[in-house]
Order: sequence, then structure tokens, then C-alpha cells
Amino acid sequence: MNIWQTFLDKRGDLLVALGQHIQISLIALVIAVAIAVPLGIWAQGHQRFAQSLLQLTGILQTIPSLALLGLLIPFVGIGTVPAIIALVVYALLPIFQNTYVGLTEIDPAYQEAAAAFGMSRWQKLRKVELPLAMPVIMGGIRTATVLIIGTATLAALIGGGGLGNFILLGINRNDSALTLIGALASAALALLFSAGLALVQKLRFRYVAYALVALVVIGGGAWGVQALRPKPETITVAGKLGSEPEILINMYKELIEAGQDNVKVVLKPNFGQTSFLYSALKSDKIDLYPEFTGTVVTSLVKPTAKQKQALAAGANSYPIANRLLAKQGLVLQKPMRYNNTYALVVRQADAQRYGLKTIADLKKLPQAKAGFDLEFASRSDGYPGIQQAYGLNLAINSLDASLRYQALTKGQVQVTDGYSTDSQIAQYHLLALQDPKHVFATYRGAPLMRTAWAKKHPALVKRLNRLAGKITEEEMQQMNYAVNVKKQSAAKVAKAYLRQHGLLKEAQ
Repeated sequence: MNIWQTFLDKRGDLLVALGQHIQISLIALVIAVAIAVPLGIWAQGHQRFAQSLLQLTGILQTIPSLALLGLLIPFVGIGTVPAIIALVVYALLPIFQNTYVGLTEIDPAYQEAAAAFGMSRWQKLRKVELPLAMPVIMGGIRTATVLIIGTATLAALIGGGGLGNFILLGINRNDSALTLIGALASAALALLFSAGLALVQKLRFRYVAYALVALVVIGGGAWGVQALRPKPETITVAGKLGSEPEILINMYKELIEAGQDNVKVVLKPNFGQTSFLYSALKSDKIDLYPEFTGTVVTSLVKPTAKQKQALAAGANSYPIANRLLAKQGLVLQKPMRYNNTYALVVRQADAQRYGLKTIADLKKLPQAKAGFDLEFASRSDGYPGIQQAYGLNLAINSLDASLRYQALTKGQVQVTDGYSTDSQIAQYHLLALQDPKHVFATYRGAPLMRTAWAKKHPALVKRLNRLAGKITEEEMQQMNYAVNVKKQSAAKVAKAYLRQHGLLKEAQ
């Protein structure tokens, strides 16, 4: 693990991610302070409601971050907005609690002295109460700051950017240097923010207020100038976590921008859950993302009993998927050639020792422990289907998809779920077990988009369909290998393939 070399190679990306992380964290912190501090001041004079507010902010902080992000996407979309809202929610409790406690625990003698001098409510608050309570309030703000910066790494799961991109990519590609750089940068940022707040605490209240007003005015003016400039149409293309979706969305970007259209493509890679992307697409928060026919018919739509029978008999899942998607106002474009289906993966050493060739042979493994991600563990064509078809009863451990190969190679589990095009199968000398009962559906990838968007952009759709019938399983595995093992950028690998196969010709 060469951390320094990785840092030098990725320093440009790190600066971008750091800037995004700072922006998200600062905005969330300012909003949280603007809400929680006045609320704490108000609660001082309404103690009957104070405990209810403390309980409410405490409950908000217990909501799982992924659940909160998933709930926000249909309403506010993807990117920084839902991330900032979630961070504000988590930061309210320490700031509100410390503001309320700091003000209510002031020695009554100071209150009496202020009253004796004939101070108004505002004068007493500004000249006596807030200065005395400030150390406690700043303690809450510092706690919230550390919480915000640490939690902001999750913004990467919904296309919000930040240092979480480094951490997720490092885990997904088994690159400890990337993960460590992201984690260290996040920790350093938290310390820097905390030290900065210590300096702010020493400034007079009115100077801080003046600085905040200046920032708002300057920022608003800059935004206004940008808003007045003519802009090309922005097309948002998102992708799931992993090298393959990142390669595909970079191909989409190159193909869309190959013509003369006045468009700008914004990529949102490394989404953690299929449901996040699907919800964002349906709510018009993204324009398209690469999806697979098998995922559509097993997770995103509800086939009829007759359609399920046809699929089980080996029918082409693409027309069935599109008929059902049309009812939701969506369309899946023409799929690529390769079948990126599920696979149960074991180590070659275990396969040779116990004679493992097919999924049914897993019964030979003594006390087999499996590591599956939550999606595979619950899908009808995932472990439930395998369990029913092969009569398996494995001990299941829930693993994030980015961690499963690490757990397998280290012997922490004996079997995991994967995809037929995963570069890790070749990289770590693993074996994908055969599925003679064909439980796993056919997974052929294509751009999924809203029907209305497709009708509005026929030229772009035509360019995207240049990938139809292209890319073999071997080619996809090689491209994944180039990104995961050779550490090439997904954008470079995607463009090289398109050029090699003459797919970047200008639109006529």
C-alpha cells in the first residue's frame, strides 16, 4: 500500500472532494446553528416545551442515515440537498441541547444584576446570558461539527460528492490507500473546523454577524451572476456502486456529448442502493442510469403469474421488462450483449478440497458461512430462490457489496454473491459456481430513463443505442480489471473502448 504515491496520483480529485466536503459541512452547520440556537433561546422562556423539543431532536438523531436519505430522494432529489438536510437533522440535538442548558444554568445572581441595571430582554440576552453561556454553546457546535463532517461521507452514496467518494472507491476496489486518504482527510477537516470554531469563540458577537452577512451577500451575488448566464441543458446520469456502472455512465457521457447538442452531462457515480436510483429517476431527479433486465423483472416491476412462468422457462426478459416499465412511464433502451448475471463465488482452494462445481455442491461445505449483501439476500432470484431450488441452509452474514470479496479472500466467509463480469474473480483466483437450475435471471444492461425524456431527446437516445448488442462478458471483465486492478480511470477505459469500436462518430 503506497499511500504517498496514491496521494500524488489522486491529489487533484482529493482537492475537488475536499472542497465538496467543506461546502456541504459548512452549509449544514450554518443552517443547524441558525435553527437550533434561536430554538434554544426560545425554549429558555418556555420550559414546558423544552423537554418535548429535546426528545424530538433526540428522535431525529436516531433515524438511520440511509433510511433518511432514501426518504428524502423522492422529494428533494439527489446530490447535496438531501445530504445537507440529513446533516442538519443530526446536528440539531447537540446545538439545541447545549444552548438550552448553557442559558438555563446561568447563576441567578447575574440575572438579578441585569434586571437591577434596567436591561431589556434583548440587552440581557446579548450582554449577559449569551456571553456566559457561550462556552457551553460552542461545545455543542463543536460536537455537531465533528458529527457533520463524519456523517457527510455518506453524501457520496447519493451523488453528493465529498470525501466519501474516496472511502467508497477504496472499499469497492480493495484499495486501502484510497480509503485511508479519505478517512484521514475527513479527520483532519474535523480538527481544523474545531480549531476554527475556537478562534470564532474569541471574537465579539457583532463581528461574527458582520462576517456572516458579508458571506451571504457575496455568495448571493455570485449565484445571481451565474443564474443570469445562458447555460446548456444539464443531463444527469447516475450509476450504482462499482467499477462497471462507473464505466457505463462514462460511456453514456461520451456518447451523449458526441453530437452538436448544447448539453452538459453531470455524472453521479457510486450510488449505494438500486432503490435510491429508481426513486430518483421516477421523481425526475436524474435523467437516466444503467439498469439490468434481471433487476427490472425481479425487483422493480411485478410480472404476472404467466410472465413469471415464461421467465422461469427462459423467455427473453427484455420485452417483458419494457411492457411493465411502460406502465410506470419508463423505458429501458436496447440492451448490450453481455449477461452480467449473479454468481455464487468460492475460493479455488475450497472448490478443490470439497469438489465444488455447482451451487448444489455447497452442501458439501461443513458449516458453510455465506456473506451476502442485503439486496441479494432478499431478492426472489437471489438467496431465497437459491435456497428453494437447491435446498441450501447457509449461515448468512449481511455484508455491504463493496466488502464481500475482502471477506471471502480473508476466509471470514466461505461463499459470497458476485457478478459474472467481476474482475475480482480472476484477480483473487476465485470460482463462480455453475447454476444448472437457472435460478439467476438474465441480466443485460441498458440505459433506463423516463419515456417522456426519451421522446424529447431522440438523437441522444439513438447515440446511446450504439451500445446495443455491444460488449462481451470478456470485454467487460477486462475493463473492470483495468479499473480495479490496474488503477486506470473509468473515464479513460470507457473512452478507449468506444474509440476502439468506432462508436464515437459525430452525429450526422
